Amino acid sequence: MYTTLISVAQLQDLQHSGQPLAVFDCTFDLMQPTQGHAQYMAQHIAGAQHADLDEHLATHDPALRVNGGRHPLPQREVFAAWLQSTGVNNNTQVVVYDRNGMNYCGRLWWMLKWCGHDAVAVLDGGLQAWVAAGGAVTAGEDHPSAATSAEGNFALREPLVELVHTTTVSARLNTGTQTIVDARGAPRYRGEVEPLDPVAGHIPGALNRPFNTNLNAEGFFKSPAELRAEFAALLGNAKPENVVHHCGSGVSAVPNVLAMEVAGLGRTALYAGSWSEWCNTPGLPCEKS
Repeated sequence: MYTTLISVAQLQDLQHSGQPLAVFDCTFDLMQPTQGHAQYMAQHIAGAQHADLDEHLATHDPALRVNGGRHPLPQREVFAAWLQSTGVNNNTQVVVYDRNGMNYCGRLWWMLKWCGHDAVAVLDGGLQAWVAAGGAVTAGEDHPSAATSAEGNFALREPLVELVHTTTVSARLNTGTQTIVDARGAPRYRGEVEPLDPVAGHIPGALNRPFNTNLNAEGFFKSPAELRAEFAALLGNAKPENVVHHCGSGVSAVPNVLAMEVAGLGRTALYAGSWSEWCNTPGLPCEKS
């Protein structure tokens, strides 16, 4: 079972093993939301289905969401129904990837853990690594492979990750019981620019670790030792188990969640509403620095 990262070679072996396998391309473009699917249609790993951030990994129906912000999580039951439609079962090894620095695919990785499915891994290096290694690619729409049934029997289980909400983050401010890590770029964190949300700045006391700092120059995750040293420097005396990750809308925070797990620091919490929910909630403090 692969539960964090999977290499190109390991995925190729899995493809030939006959084990139940589902691969999802999570390519997306925040500024041009329709481009993710267009890029998938132009080229993707052979057999991969598309998982769209707006259509499948978030909901904008107030009756179906579990949090606020720009990309609210759908209820677990809604998400499980979509997983069934893709042919995913409880014994399926899921592999997720994108061509965006492993940013958007982390959302699907985390959501599967949230639904109790541990057998999900991020393809290290993304589509670029796959193509560079000569992996098979195709164009057009792919559907559930022969390794899965046409309609999966995925069933919800107890969450394997912690989701925290605005009320919890707010109540724990200045109590010493949480350490907030903000995955947005430094200029947004400092409040110098804000291209997406109505208020610039960050949650008071939050530390800043842009999600792309988890990758090396070749576009792969840094080694566990490197990541562990960097998070130790960031956190100082703060306990890793008290970390709560956030970003703009709960998506790019996940690479930090994954990186801490790869580093051996445990599975830490996600504030999925993130800055887009926080700064739109009346009465909550916002800080610039």
